[in-house]
Amino acid sequence: MEPWYIATETFTPRHQGWDKYVAWSGLSQLDEVVSLDGILCRTLLPEIKDDYWAHIVNEDFMLNYFVDLEFLLTQLPQGVERNLLCVYRNPSSEPVPVGPVEFGFLGYDLVEGMTRISALTNCGGFPDVFDNTELSSKGLLTSHARAFEVRSELKAKYPDDPHADCHVWAILRAVAS
Repeated sequence: MEPWYIATETFTPRHQGWDKYVAWSGLSQLDEVVSLDGILCRTLLPEIKDDYWAHIVNEDFMLNYFVDLEFLLTQLPQGVERNLLCVYRNPSSEPVPVGPVEFGFLGYDLVEGMTRISALTNCGGFPDVFDNTELSSKGLLTSHARAFEVRSELKAKYPDDPHADCHVWAILRAVAS
């Protein structure tokens, strides 16, 4: 498993749309959304610069993910509230990162590849597959097995819903970003 890295905006109760989002989603247990959802937690580096190509994932719809953490750190704006994330797509087990930055495991997100929409926090829920109370205070599933079970059930029960065809992402956040 190769770690990928991304820096995203935070989405917390301090943000203007938080109350409206919680009312819509029903996720009253959240104290923050930590997600790879491109609408809720936008990347801090949306523009792909020419010198990024040697340091990013060169795969359709994955260009905002870096394979070189040290390079990513040099590109981030200073003084901006952010989540520095280490992520693993469809991991075979709970990952343990190594490197110069300490990351703590937060949980698993289920994100559709093309649109980067989270099936957990930005689809209005799938109550016949998972209950909103299963999600942590960050909007994530905490069990590796349960994340893959939910993904499988989403595909089986919603074969025509593009948001149900998703990847499981293990998300770890820098302890001091």
